[in-house]
Amino acid sequence: MTQPTDQVTEHGGGVWSLRVPIPDNPLGHTLVHVLDTDRGPVLVDTGWDDPASWHELTTGLGVLGIGIQDVHGVVVTHHHPDHHGLSGRVREESGAWIAMHAADIAVVRRTSSAEPGSWLDYLARKLAAVGAPEEHTAPLLAARAAGRLRTLPGLSSALPDREIVPGELLDLAGRRLRAVWTPGHTPGHVCLHLEEAHPAGLPGHGRLFSGDHLLPGISPHIGLYEDPDEATAADPLGDYLDSLERIGRLGVAEVLPAHQYAFPDAARRVRELLDHHEERLAGLHALLATPLTPWQLAERMEWNRPWELIPHGSRNIAVSEAEAHLRRLVKLGRAESVPGTDPVAYQAV
Repeated sequence: MTQPTDQVTEHGGGVWSLRVPIPDNPLGHTLVHVLDTDRGPVLVDTGWDDPASWHELTTGLGVLGIGIQDVHGVVVTHHHPDHHGLSGRVREESGAWIAMHAADIAVVRRTSSAEPGSWLDYLARKLAAVGAPEEHTAPLLAARAAGRLRTLPGLSSALPDREIVPGELLDLAGRRLRAVWTPGHTPGHVCLHLEEAHPAGLPGHGRLFSGDHLLPGISPHIGLYEDPDEATAADPLGDYLDSLERIGRLGVAEVLPAHQYAFPDAARRVRELLDHHEERLAGLHALLATPLTPWQLAERMEWNRPWELIPHGSRNIAVSEAEAHLRRLVKLGRAESVPGTDPVAYQAV
């Protein structure tokens, strides 16, 4: 085995992280974690399905003296393509099993079986319903009419063959890795608690592979994630906040996230994120002194750049986040829909 490089970080105790690039994304890369087990190496996430990403994944494994054919299994924290994208390629090359929470397996199955263009149709209808202007939806409808069909990212990702059961230890020989269900970023997001003493002796109860749930300097996107055919209204922000508190109580010594860098004191970061979302909800409640549609609310929310500079696709993500916050305010009794409005507007209570 060669020495770790800038691309490969050794975390001790048979754990490493590999920097796998995400094409054309400000996040830059996914941290794919490698966990040594008595049956061979297991990956936590895989990275985006892209030739450059595949090259970096296999090169990083090679630094550790691991061939892709040696990979025993893949544990996926959630279904997003920068985490699940390369899992199918890994399975083709190695025969590795792939594990994911049932709620996200359902998303992968639904996506892979969707008719071409169905996601674009759904998105156009949904955007119109939340008050998006015609100039925003027109390009989607024109693309549909011209046959330039879009599907959800990750359409070609592999269907997992194992289900991660919350609260249970994964079947990893010689390791104690327990699944913690943390919905919010996706319905089936899981964190993975490595219930083993920290190799450097840091105080706390093991380490946490946190996926996108808990990141040191970013608040993950929390938007609506329901099945287009599902009538039940989800509350993803409420799910996320509840999940944060659950993670904060674990008392782990160190967090190994899928982006940025490893960090200690998960409880402190949890408090910061809880405070951030409470401040954001309070700010949105103030904006709703005047009735607003979800689109109008998104236009007025604070983002990392002015609304007019946010690209078309990112505006779709932004309005989904505005809807998630509206759902939370309604559930808390701090906002309500305005009768007779179409598209539906909301106001503070």
